[in-house]
Amino acid sequence: MKKFLLLASFAVMGMSVNAQEFRFGPKAGFAMSTLKIDEKQDDLGKRNMDPKYTFYIGGMAEYKINDNFGFQAEVLYSPLGGKEKIDGVNAGPLYVGEQTKVNLGTLLVPISAKYFITENFSVAAGANFGIILTAKQKTVIGSDFMDMEIEGDNGEMDIKDDIKKLNIAPFVGVEYMLENGLFFDARYSLGVSNLSNDGSGGKVTNSFAQIGVGFKFGGN
Repeated sequence: MKKFLLLASFAVMGMSVNAQEFRFGPKAGFAMSTLKIDEKQDDLGKRNMDPKYTFYIGGMAEYKINDNFGFQAEVLYSPLGGKEKIDGVNAGPLYVGEQTKVNLGTLLVPISAKYFITENFSVAAGANFGIILTAKQKTVIGSDFMDMEIEGDNGEMDIKDDIKKLNIAPFVGVEYMLENGLFFDARYSLGVSNLSNDGSGGKVTNSFAQIGVGFKFGGN
């Protein structure tokens, strides 16, 4: 009986090891980023900036503990942010408007739990831990006759001191992988961290959607 239990234990352990699977590889894609602003001292009050269309690139590692569950960690870079256009007003004989673009160069570290509905199709939930490396803002005032850039180098101001360094954004996503390791995924990350560091008491959050492609090496 003891020998039977011992053999059964080894068999279960063998099945568990076979179920474990480690994969890794590159990924890249398209991102759509928005900034939500609540400036208490701003006449515009609460508002969403227009989407900024950008990219992301990096790598991922996936550990599948059994046929249905796994974990994934990634390191990505993406220039997130947003843009805003303020409708023009008549200033005497001129029609004047304003455009602002915010660029947040962000190192993203997404960590997620995955559920495999089938061997090739999975859903995921986790959190993006974003480290903001650079923060710049460019404002252009335009008229009927000319555009005028406001301050800075080529109209671009460094606003890193006004932006907090950590952006935490929970996310949900889906992924489909082909038999050869090529995969496609999509996810949405909801910004919950207040990025404003200018002392005004306002709030700035950064949310973004991503869709992309990658390739997984490894596996059984």
